[in-house]
Order: sequence, then structure tokens, then C-alpha cells
Amino acid sequence: MMIWNLGSINIDAFFGVTHLPAPGETLVAQSFSQGLGGKGANMSVAAARAAAPVSHIGAIGADGRWTRERLMEYGVDVPHIHQIEVPTGLANIVVDAEGENTIILLQGANGQLTDAMIGAALAEASPGDFVLMQNETNGQVYAAQTARSLGLRVAYAAAPFEADAVAELAGMIDIMILNAVEAAQLEKATGKPVSEQGIRDVIVTLGAEGCKWIKESQQQVFDAYPAQAVDTTGAGDTFTGYLIAGLDRGLGMEGAIDLALKAASLMVARHGTADVIPDLKEIQDQFGL
Repeated sequence: MMIWNLGSINIDAFFGVTHLPAPGETLVAQSFSQGLGGKGANMSVAAARAAAPVSHIGAIGADGRWTRERLMEYGVDVPHIHQIEVPTGLANIVVDAEGENTIILLQGANGQLTDAMIGAALAEASPGDFVLMQNETNGQVYAAQTARSLGLRVAYAAAPFEADAVAELAGMIDIMILNAVEAAQLEKATGKPVSEQGIRDVIVTLGAEGCKWIKESQQQVFDAYPAQAVDTTGAGDTFTGYLIAGLDRGLGMEGAIDLALKAASLMVARHGTADVIPDLKEIQDQFGL
């Protein structure tokens, strides 16, 4: 099968600081680096490194040509990444000494995808393929509608969280992945618990506590694997990419969650985003698989 990822592509700029800045505070960065990022790109790389076939649907500007080349180097299919006359998305990421971060995003080309671009990619899909989406691009509703009409499975990472975006996709999502904060925001916005959102499978990530899988009225908790966190940036995206890759490869939900937790535990021990996502062999070696 194939994973079709309608996702953002960003140029990530990392600033290492002693602590996250308070309102009005000016800090001198102790380090700076730049790399490939964006929730979409991170998830595509994670899925590819988990040995699943993945095709990225996205847009970049002329300044981001290297991001498409980098994705291709990492095993991602790139014919549906379009270069347009808008700068590539940009993320300024501030990481403190404990590995926590704050992120400021410029959407750029990620918000300029057309229905024609998305439709041309999904026209190549086969029933049973996954369509994966986040909230860092436009076009999610069209993609979900098209996916449903073609018999594709829809996986949705509800980040950055927008209640209206979730509402627009009601009835079209098979799997939703969100963190504990986003889950609380969803429950507050809708007045209903996560288990009553009309979505078959919901995964709530809990950081160092692992995650929980909610299926209808049933809930199963999975513990995280021990890790020495130095940078949590991209860990959730790594989890999601590995989760959908595992499902695409037929592992079943429990097996896919376990694989995703292992990948996330390695990811938080590294500085960076897409460029440092672990591959399947690293996980097999680390956990003796």
C-alpha cells in the first residue's frame, strides 16, 4: 500500500537557549542550526524510515528546492511537491537546556496548495492506501472528501490544533492523533469527550507517559520507553509517521503503537527534526528486534 501525505515542508531554524524566553525578554542564543522540517516533512521521513512507501503532497518556494532533494534522499516520493512563487514555510524553533521548545511558524507555500495539485496525486492512489494530513497546509477537506470517494483511509494529526478544522473533517477521519493538550482543547471546544467525537480510532500522545488508544468506549494505555530527552521537537511527528507506517505494513494497532513509541524514544534523545529521525534498523538494533 502507499501513504499519501498532504503535509507541510519547512526550513527549520533552531536556536539553543538556556531557558525559554518570557514575554518581553531578549535572549542570546548559544547555538544555531538549520535543517529540513515541517510536521508533514517529518512524518514523511519517519514513514519512509519505517520502511513504508510514502508520497509527499506539498509546495515549496525557490528557496526550498533543497528540501525536496533532501526528502528524496530519505526515500520519500517527491513528484507531487510543487515549486510555486511563494517562499517556503519557515519555523523558528527555540530549544532550552531541558529539551523543551517553542515554535513560531510562517506558513508560506504550505498554504497555497490547489485542489488540482491534491487531486492529481490522489488520482494515483489505490483503495486501502492511507491519506495522512496535519493542520500546517490548506486543502484538508478536499483531500479527505477525495480520499473517502476513492476508498482510502484517512489519518489526521490535529496539530497545530484548530477546533474548526476538526469540525470540518467530521465523519471523514478514520484515525486521529493528537497530544494531551490538543485533546483537552478538543473536548472543551465540542463539549464532548474524545471517545465521543465519532472517530473510530483516536491516539492521544502523553509525552514521557506514553500514549493511549481510544476505540469507541474502550481505552488502552501504552507506557513510553525510557529515554534521556534533549529535544522534544519532532518526536510527535516521528511517532505519527511510524504509527501510520506500521499500520500500512499490517502490524495492527498495538504493534504499530509499540513501534512508534520506540521510534519516539530514540528521537527525543537527538537534536533536530527530519534530518535525525531514526530508521527501522536503528530501532531493531536498539531494542533487539
